[in-house]
Amino acid sequence: MSNAIRERVLNKLREAVGRGDFDVPTPPPLPVQEWSREEKINRLQSMLETMHAEVRRTTHADWITTLKEILRERALQTLVYGPDTALAGVLQGAWENDLPALIPYQQDIESFKETLFNADAGITTTRGALAEIGALVLWPTIQEPRLLSLVPALHIALLEADGIYNTFAEMMGSERWQDGMPTNALLISGPSKTADIELTLTFGVHGPKELLVLILDN
Repeated sequence: MSNAIRERVLNKLREAVGRGDFDVPTPPPLPVQEWSREEKINRLQSMLETMHAEVRRTTHADWITTLKEILRERALQTLVYGPDTALAGVLQGAWENDLPALIPYQQDIESFKETLFNADAGITTTRGALAEIGALVLWPTIQEPRLLSLVPALHIALLEADGIYNTFAEMMGSERWQDGMPTNALLISGPSKTADIELTLTFGVHGPKELLVLILDN
């Protein structure tokens, strides 16, 4: 395209913009989804299980016992955790010799990479969950880096039942995300998956091959 033709085209566009009426209509509000507490738990569990996650409902008093039973059943060798969290104190205080070795994630990634990539499982807390789309929400921190949930073959996530929201918009508004967010937030709906050109889902190709969610519900 010559410069003259290009300039004519741009002039026509500029004239059209100058004459146009560009009042942007206000979009209708998003439909509000509201489920009861029990409905939110059931919906989240159903959607996670559809995406090949394993979900166990337990209580604040019993979750550590449930976790130990699961780990013994699976005969895992190593479990990576964040040592500077409230979760760490519970794990360390209840651990027994026949359970996987507890490995604290307290080194930089270059020094810890080989250990992390060979770990059987990683355990994290969660920020909450979304019943509408069936996803956990994680806010990675220095104490619980995001690689804890993205690298080990099994990701174990603890979720407070009261932290399950109807929708993403409700969670952001209720917790005032606008006042401060981490550098990234993770939405996790199951173990890792990918799809080929025919849209056939394959699970466990990269990242965690399994997701285990413990819902703490009193």
